[in-house]
Amino acid sequence: MSPNSASFLPRTAGEWLFSRNHKVVALQYLATSLFFLFVGGFLALLIRWQVAFPGEHLLDPGAYNMAFTMHATIMVFLVITPLLIGAIGNFVTPLQIGAREMAFPWLTSASFWLYFLSGLGLLASFFVPGGAANSGWSAYAPLSSTARYSLAQAGQSLWCLAIFLNGLAAILGAANYITTVVNLRAPGMGLFRLPLTIWSLFITAFLILIAFPVLCVAALLLAADLDLGTAFFDAGRGGQPLLWQHLFWFFGHPEVYILILPAMGIVSDIISVFARKPIFGYRAMVFAMGAIGGLGFLVWGHHMFISGMSIILSATFSFSTLVIAVPSSVKTFNWMATVWRGSLRFELPMLHALAFVSMFVIGGLSGIFMAMTPVDVFVHNTYFIVAHIHYVLFGGSLFGVFAAIAYWFPKITGKMLGNLLGKLHFALTLLFFNTTFFPMHTLGLAGMMRRISDPTKYEHLVALQPLNQFVTLNAVCLGLTQLLFIWNLLRSLRHGRRAGSNPWNANTLEWTVASPPPPENFEKIPMVTHGPYEYSIPGLAADFLPQDQPLAEAAKTH
Repeated sequence: MSPNSASFLPRTAGEWLFSRNHKVVALQYLATSLFFLFVGGFLALLIRWQVAFPGEHLLDPGAYNMAFTMHATIMVFLVITPLLIGAIGNFVTPLQIGAREMAFPWLTSASFWLYFLSGLGLLASFFVPGGAANSGWSAYAPLSSTARYSLAQAGQSLWCLAIFLNGLAAILGAANYITTVVNLRAPGMGLFRLPLTIWSLFITAFLILIAFPVLCVAALLLAADLDLGTAFFDAGRGGQPLLWQHLFWFFGHPEVYILILPAMGIVSDIISVFARKPIFGYRAMVFAMGAIGGLGFLVWGHHMFISGMSIILSATFSFSTLVIAVPSSVKTFNWMATVWRGSLRFELPMLHALAFVSMFVIGGLSGIFMAMTPVDVFVHNTYFIVAHIHYVLFGGSLFGVFAAIAYWFPKITGKMLGNLLGKLHFALTLLFFNTTFFPMHTLGLAGMMRRISDPTKYEHLVALQPLNQFVTLNAVCLGLTQLLFIWNLLRSLRHGRRAGSNPWNANTLEWTVASPPPPENFEKIPMVTHGPYEYSIPGLAADFLPQDQPLAEAAKTH
């Protein structure tokens, strides 16, 4: 698509690379994180093929350890976080609050380039002596911190550097988001008139500002142990290996909510639009997201139930983990109430949003089991955990990403995303996702340990090999299905039908401007007189809401 004078799309390569416009930086994030999605996915398929067909010796044990370490690291730090926050968040935040730009455009660009450098660092670690980090994505000491244990010391050091740069990028971006939302909202847009997408990004930014500095410091301490001879985590020289676990999981569990909260906000807005109803319990949703974020910092110890902590401490973490299910349930029931008796339109974004809710419920329910110490001690190091985290992060976050891209693709490009290919991609992804990850619950309960490259060496696992092979073949199909998604994006850019400024008949401010938006978003800053859930939605039955002036019309009028 050739840009025109009214479009934000750059005309030259230099403008693409060095632009500080929030929409261009969002597309930089989108392209880079989709590239890493396929890198991380390829590593996942190598892992699964080795587990299913160990006699073929696709990976030796060292290469297998490197593959699962880098798969998880890439997916968490280079794919899901930048897709939801860097790409979607950067694009929609100023548009949804009625601002012309992010508060600090140079920070928007700087955070992307720091993220990009962190990705280059992780890719470079594959080519140093000893290969990439192989101690697991959680990098437990002393395996990761002591040269005599770490067979990939150079790769582990690059891992530390990459994680530090990635954390710094996230911190700069979070400060930018908070400042933008606090200071640049359009006149009349109070905090409780913000769309839930913005609320979710706003709360997530605070989580990042608290959690990521801890990770950055931990990465520096780990690098110092590896390269400078310190002993922060080496018990043989007076260090504390458990200190690493506390530092990492103090970041690690809030990170789960950093990865899922933006998707929750996005899905809330999409369900409201395609149910033709305001979101049920708007303020309850805001408070639930805030509660999830706050409680997320009180539950990190449930990752350490098998570390030898006291019974009283484990009971405390177990209770706080169960409590966090309450605000999550509030959100789930509010989504269900929004759909109930709505004038549902099963467009592509809505399908992905409903899949997000369904898969998140499955992942959340398995999480409740692991909140109980006796159960967690049994399943902690098994494939039950692998199934749980993938239902939350793939079934949750990535379905949220697919929903967001399908929803805002017309606004970004001015073209509609292909409907037939999109729905085929959705159906196959939902099918193969469940046939890949749901059987892992069975594998885990049968005692299959995670991070083993050859299950046939364990007598009690030999009978599970047919199920392992079934999972692997479905994982291959799941990976190949994502090629449909990329093909649909590229095809729609060239041949998609024109979208118009508001193809979904939605009511938030981004739909009041042209598609693609102009460089400065709004010719005149709008005056907001209604929140996004205080007005009637076009096509809505009259018994749901009083017929007030919609936000989009109010913005044009004022």
